Amino acid sequence: MTIYIPTPLRPYAEGKDQLDVRADTVQGALDKLTLTFPDLRKHLFTEEGKLRAFVNVYLNDEDVRYLPAKEATTVTATDTLSIIPSIAGGH
Repeated sequence: MTIYIPTPLRPYAEGKDQLDVRADTVQGALDKLTLTFPDLRKHLFTEEGKLRAFVNVYLNDEDVRYLPAKEATTVTATDTLSIIPSIAGGH
């Protein structure tokens, strides 16, 4: 499957905008991503290993937080995973 890496996180992924991985679940794909690019782990996960609140992960077009199995959702080779950091701002 393909994992898309957003611009703000690319410096921690050797500048890459995507990574192809083989995995059975969303969590497995994220684990492979952070094994390949260890510097990404602290930006995506808390010390307890949970996805950070401001990190949104979409399996195809579905927010993983709202899927019945969440990170345990099964994936296939044709799926895409998009990491979308929340943007805070305004005055």
